[in-house]
Order: sequence, then structure tokens, then C-alpha cells
Amino acid sequence: MADNQVVGSAGLVSLQPGLIDSVRSTLSEQADALHRLSSHLDSVQYQKALKLIVECKGHVILSGMGKSGHVGRKISATLASTGTPSFFIHPAEAFHGDLGMITPYDLLILISASGETDEILKLIPSLRQFGNRIIAITNHSESTLAKHADATLELMMESESCPNNLAPTTSTTLTMAIGDALAVALIHQRKFLPTDFARYHPGGSLGRRLLTRVSDVMQANVPTITEDTEFRQVISAITCGCQGMVAVNDAQNQLAGIITDGDLRRYMERNAQLDSACARDMMTRSPLTLPADMMITDAEMLMQKHRVSVLLVTDKEKNVAGLVRIFD
Repeated sequence: MADNQVVGSAGLVSLQPGLIDSVRSTLSEQADALHRLSSHLDSVQYQKALKLIVECKGHVILSGMGKSGHVGRKISATLASTGTPSFFIHPAEAFHGDLGMITPYDLLILISASGETDEILKLIPSLRQFGNRIIAITNHSESTLAKHADATLELMMESESCPNNLAPTTSTTLTMAIGDALAVALIHQRKFLPTDFARYHPGGSLGRRLLTRVSDVMQANVPTITEDTEFRQVISAITCGCQGMVAVNDAQNQLAGIITDGDLRRYMERNAQLDSACARDMMTRSPLTLPADMMITDAEMLMQKHRVSVLLVTDKEKNVAGLVRIFD
């Protein structure tokens, strides 16, 4: 099969020559467009836009038709996840009742590359009547949308990457980038930290790592023996516990030590007489432990530092409360 042939649903399909060059060209065009936007953006308009968002007492509401709407949904989601209350509203649905979702305290970001999208422009009289402020994202600073906006963020786009200059391509990339840039600027303004981010992503891996404490994941069933436990019973306790270790308590039922598989092997290598051995002879005294309120991220770092996979969790009286395996 030739390099320019692929197997499709209709059988062998020949690709037009130069498609990979087209991919490279499109990426270069969009990179150039982003660089041009960065170099020529109107800092006064961006200052106005950021000030409007920071001062907003309600929600930052995104709206756009077609591809602009899809990008608007993404921008709204990014803002919401980084500390700016936000949601998307479809302009056509808004004009048929969803305007009731908008309060006078909300700020609207309206997206239209042409600045003349009919469904967007129809919203402006109602928004002005409600007293809402408007940020426009458009490629035409003299458009109807821009003239009715409190701040206009211009795309500075020369043309779409589409060879027909029709399909929204470069314009959606630039709009998405503007949304990301605003969100990042607001992160700096609000000193939004990873822990803040985690609060809005409790179901994600970052949220889990930053919000979870040892007590949330520790296993309560800890194999435990006493200092007088005989050698064979030590082996049995480790085997039955399935944790590769066993906790050793003293006469007051407080933690005296720990015996791991490694401790057991090392003791057996050094001692020929095993029948008379007991737990106190082979245990590691004053073992490393974790408090139940420690963050799981700190626990994992501690375990990696000491190259251990299991640590006991103890309370203030050094009573064993549970155990944690690394990456629990």
C-alpha cells in the first residue's frame, strides 16, 4: 500500500498530495495569528474587560451561535473551574425565555467573529434594559456588537485557515485563546491556588490528591500481635494480614514496633535458632507513623522518601488507628 493510501469504509482510498503540508500550513497560520494578537492587542480594552469581570457581583455569562457557542461553553467552563462563577446561554433560547436566567448583576461576554450575528444582536436591547454590562469578542471593532459593548476584544484576524475563508478555524482558535488568557489573568488577580482549583474538581485526580487526608483512605483492619508472640505466630499473622507487615503492641496495648517481611527475612539470616524467638527480638522499634489528619500527598512524599510502601496511622496516644499503603 502506498504512503498516500489509507483503508476507509469504502475500501482503499488515495489521499490528495500535499495534505501533510496543508496540516503544517494551517498550524503555522494559526500560530502566526496568535502571535499577531499577542503583539497588537488593545491593552486598554483588556483592562476594561478584566475590571468588569473582577467587579461582577453575579455570573459571567457567555453566549454565541454555532462554533462561537461551542467555544463560549469551553470559556465558561474554564472560568467556572478557576473561581469565576459562569455559565453559557444559547442566544436563540435566551430570546425565547432564557433571558429570565440573567440578573442585573451578571456580565455578558458575547462572541461573534463578524460582530453582526443576528441572534446575538437581538439580545442587546434587553440586556441594556436589564442594566447588564457587555464584553464583545469579535474580529471587527466597528461592528454593531462592538459599538454596543463596554469592552471589545478584537481577534486581529486576517483570514480563516479554511481555504474558502468560510469555516470558523482561526477565529475559534483566537477566541479560545482569549478566553484562556482572561482566565489565567484572573487566576493571578485572585491568587487562585492549586487547593482552590481542587475544591472545584473534587472528583478529579488533582482534587483527590489535594483534598484527601490519611483518615479518608486508611484501612482500619491492622494485623496486630504482642511483643511476646512466638516466631511461627508472627509468620502466621503477617501471612493472614496480607499487608506484608504486622504491628506489635506492648503490655499497655500501645504501639511498640512493627515487623515487616524485610525485618523477618533479615532476622532469619542472622539467627539460626528461631524456635525460641519472639516478636520483640525482630521488630523495628519506634517505627515511622502517620497522623490521621495528614494530607495524603504529604503521606505519599514521606513514604517515597523512606522507600516504604506501608505506614501505620496512630493517634496522639500512639494507639494504632489504621494503615496506609502508598497510592491508596
